[in-house]
Amino acid sequence: MINVVCPHCLHINRVPIKDTYKKALCGHCKGDLLDTTPKDVDNSAFFRHIQSNDIPVVVDFWAQWCGPCRMMAPAFKAAAARFALKARFIKVNTEENQSAAAQFAIRGIPTIIVFKGAQEVERVSGALPEEQIIRLVDSHIG
Repeated sequence: MINVVCPHCLHINRVPIKDTYKKALCGHCKGDLLDTTPKDVDNSAFFRHIQSNDIPVVVDFWAQWCGPCRMMAPAFKAAAARFALKARFIKVNTEENQSAAAQFAIRGIPTIIVFKGAQEVERVSGALPEEQIIRLVDSHIG
């Protein structure tokens, strides 16, 4: 069993480990745990995800005014679609959530950080294409 934070209500769910999932609903809000759409989160939700998920959490630190951030957003979303219940993809707006950005010393955006077991395991700055995001995440699954 693994702990997975619901992307909708932030409830922690115990989910059996499988290669693929056909259906997985949150025990609290009944939201779809297979939802791969990267969610914009605040500081509180960010820390809930990185501290409580047993799956890797892939975080895009970005800002609305950042052209490369907006350019990378579709690639980040497309890559996320490949990792239902294998990794959780979230977005942290550095303008609105400055404490998370400061705590992790975000100096340039976009920056992607992969967290596993509440620890930063890899960081890449700059806009990445979908294939590179997929390779990055693949290297931390399992």
